[in-house]
Amino acid sequence: MSPVQITEAPAASGLASLHPASATATMANAIRALAMDAVQQANSGHPGMPMGMADVATVLFSEFLKFDPRDPRWPDRDRFVLSAGHGSMLLYALLHLTGYEDMTLEELKSFRQLGARTAGHPEYGHAAGIEMTTGPLGQGIATAVGMALAERLLAAEFGNALVGHYTYVLAGDGCLMEGISHEAIDLAGHLKLGKLIVLFDDNAISIDGPTSLATSMDQLARFAAAGWSVFRIDGHEPGAIYDAIAAARNSDRPSLIACRTVIGYGAPHKQGTAATHGAPLGGEEVAATRKALGWYHPPFEIPAEIHAAWRETGARGRRAREAWHQRLAAATPAQRTAFETRVQRELPAETAVAIDFLKRQFAAEQPKLATRQSSQAVLEELVTAVPGLIGGSADLTGSVGTKTSAYKPVSAADFAGSYIHYGVREHGMAAAMNGLALHGGFIPFGGTFLAFADYCRPAIRLAALMGIRVIHVMTHDSIGLGEDGPTHQPVEQIAGLRAMPNLLVFRPCDAVETAEAWGCALSNDSGPSVLCLTRQGLPVLRRHHVAENLVARGAYVLREAAGPRDVTLLATGSEVVLAVEAAEALAAEGIRAAVVSMPCWELFKRQPAAHRNEVLGEAPRVGVEAATRNDWDQWITPEGAFIGMTGFGSSGPAEQLYRHFGITSDAVAQAARQLLR
Repeated sequence: MSPVQITEAPAASGLASLHPASATATMANAIRALAMDAVQQANSGHPGMPMGMADVATVLFSEFLKFDPRDPRWPDRDRFVLSAGHGSMLLYALLHLTGYEDMTLEELKSFRQLGARTAGHPEYGHAAGIEMTTGPLGQGIATAVGMALAERLLAAEFGNALVGHYTYVLAGDGCLMEGISHEAIDLAGHLKLGKLIVLFDDNAISIDGPTSLATSMDQLARFAAAGWSVFRIDGHEPGAIYDAIAAARNSDRPSLIACRTVIGYGAPHKQGTAATHGAPLGGEEVAATRKALGWYHPPFEIPAEIHAAWRETGARGRRAREAWHQRLAAATPAQRTAFETRVQRELPAETAVAIDFLKRQFAAEQPKLATRQSSQAVLEELVTAVPGLIGGSADLTGSVGTKTSAYKPVSAADFAGSYIHYGVREHGMAAAMNGLALHGGFIPFGGTFLAFADYCRPAIRLAALMGIRVIHVMTHDSIGLGEDGPTHQPVEQIAGLRAMPNLLVFRPCDAVETAEAWGCALSNDSGPSVLCLTRQGLPVLRRHHVAENLVARGAYVLREAAGPRDVTLLATGSEVVLAVEAAEALAAEGIRAAVVSMPCWELFKRQPAAHRNEVLGEAPRVGVEAATRNDWDQWITPEGAFIGMTGFGSSGPAEQLYRHFGITSDAVAQAARQLLR
């Protein structure tokens, strides 16, 4: 597959639908000026990329991008993702110039200052028009794959009249060096996401210097091998930029446009060098750049005619938006209601009904199931109750229980499916799930083994930072997985996940708690959730139905002592049953032990102090979890006892491993006795 070469603008270029090439250059210089002025004033930032990609961004926004600053959340807008987030002033300048109300000139002057919308890297929710938080390189392009996939899925469901938009990504050399880019482009090419277009800032410069110091990769050949359409152009030639984007929009495959640019374009002494990448140009170079560009205006001042041209660009999308609203109004009432409910991210009332039904069923039937199996049973009910609940796994479908009988696979030939085979791409899966959630219309969940949470972690962290609803099903959550051994047995992962702000980590002890954990995760619309589930079967411990979702408390008394407590046994997941067995053994000796199940520490911390104190009690405490101790002391105190792991696991049958590592009901009871001596 040979790269498509576009090296100069053909005479018949469609450019000039709004502005002649000279006006395009002047509009681009407004971006360059704002970028270098803001970075200079902040004495911090990255002027090189905004200055180098200003021509590409100007053509994209003025000639192609479908958006309306007056309705920035319009569902059928095109998405623009600045994967190279360090060049944030490019995005901020564009948002200001095109008329986004909250991106004022004062915000640009406050670039990188505390409390400003104009953070060092774009942050989702800080300002309208910022589609996602970027900065960690590669995350943008990988998340955009999820956005482009969401567009195709919704179009298959609601039709092209309501859903038909593009996802554009501006990526740099660093984004394409990151390993996640391989996972992302492979998946996008396989699914033939033709409305995904990546604009590659091919400036051959990184922080250390020329990219040739570290890579010899032919990126066009790499993308072509993954099934993409590829183009190479002069990124400072408006006609070539226009024609490449137009050709990419007509491709039935995702497209890469390698835009050969000069980093820091216009800075006469520093352009084309790493000096413009991550530092202000300096006063003298800023002045020299103004002279070189013919930009003789004071800092942050945009001439009226240039400002008007940019505002005209911002107003261009109004008619498309109004026409879309007319099409939505003309849809059937059922279709319109279904679409609006989906994009507004509302949970249907049937969700709570389904969870309650499952809890009653589990309490009545008392099945001994691995919590991964309980989770799959929960999903069987939820997929019909919650439209837009879309699943997948990283090539572990049979092991993690994420596919139900109602699901059919998504493919390039059929986007009407509802199950995504991500392949062995945990990082790419987690990022794509973020994109599905950000786009709207879907609640994504995906499965892998808990030991592989580390592969997903950067994307989970971004989901937590952005506050988006994504659900990770992570099974085989302890040495209880058995013979696969220490490479697959997580011991430190749970503690690592609990350390992450705005992430809910659930470790349910039985089928009832698993249903409640799913209810909590679905209701958590301000952050991601991780469900840590077992491979081994567990008995139902909650044998009498309680309408309240007790997991939502984070921790609760599962078994109260018969009288004032002598000791409190705190446990999670598969070890709760050990605590119950220990409490029964202690009761036979006259020792009054309460058992507290702690399925979600983060939710427990949100409870009033009085409730937490009531649950924990004042008696000595023993913590039980087949993982490392780490932060357990906040619950058991440094003087408390802990039964768990002190190192990595081993290969062997699960029952033998629990005995080998001393995680047994006898060990729990003995620890309690020692505390009472």
